[in-house]
Amino acid sequence: MNDVVILTDHRYENPKEVDWYIQQVLTEDNLLKKELELLGLNVIIKDWKSSNIDWHKQKAAIFRSTWDYFDNFNTFNKWLEINKSKIRFINSYNLIRWNLDKSYLFDLQKKNINIPSSVLVKKNQKTTLKELFSNCCWNEAILKPTISGAARHTYRIHREKKQEFENLFSDLIKSEDFLFQEFLTDITSNGEISLIMINGKYTHAVRKIAKKGDFRVQDDHGGKVEKYNADTNEIQFARKCLENCPELPLYARVDIVYDNDGEISLGELELIEPELWFRNNKNSAKLLAEAIYQSM
Repeated sequence: MNDVVILTDHRYENPKEVDWYIQQVLTEDNLLKKELELLGLNVIIKDWKSSNIDWHKQKAAIFRSTWDYFDNFNTFNKWLEINKSKIRFINSYNLIRWNLDKSYLFDLQKKNINIPSSVLVKKNQKTTLKELFSNCCWNEAILKPTISGAARHTYRIHREKKQEFENLFSDLIKSEDFLFQEFLTDITSNGEISLIMINGKYTHAVRKIAKKGDFRVQDDHGGKVEKYNADTNEIQFARKCLENCPELPLYARVDIVYDNDGEISLGELELIEPELWFRNNKNSAKLLAEAIYQSM
């Protein structure tokens, strides 16, 4: 029996070839593994889809680099339901279930958390981009699935070019729910700020900046990441987000963007498998390991 399983996906469990991106993932997962082992815990890193592990014999599983779950969502959903009573999930099953669908943003908005102006478009809803734009005053919008990651099916659409996306939009909403959101121009100039929160406390932050001509800030889309010192207002905003979750997460990443009125807004609250940049602040891996140890 293992005390903690660090959950990954098949690409990062004993890869045969390692490029710069895979090395980042391996470094991150192993920093946490090392800190957990220093506390005397038995730890393994395992693909969540692995068939050669008895989940009933594992004490806890922490979601770290399961970055294929949104491409295998039905399988992932079944896996969660089958194993929720066998193993303790970190973060908890209830938090994962709440955070899986980006419609949680509307829950937080009701609790006075500022989010980008957003419309939920349900699967098979009878609407068009023309109708959506006619109901808002935005010149540009972002369209993205409510269950997704790594900018999958994420599009920047200008009001004047909406017709070019109508057929695509019609096809997309036949399969899943989408968010239609006001495009925040600050993302292209100042980027997205990610605050890492361990056991409710701020540890460090990064700024993610898209490459020229793009709006996607992820480094696997050509964006760059730099260290960032969050200010008091940003930290307080992140804390407020966590205080309004169904329960306090052991780890979280709060992604913020300044909206078109210059106010801090919540882009996403990542509670399942966020990159946490332990390599920028190795003490944060230690703090997370200690929080896990104390909770067991």
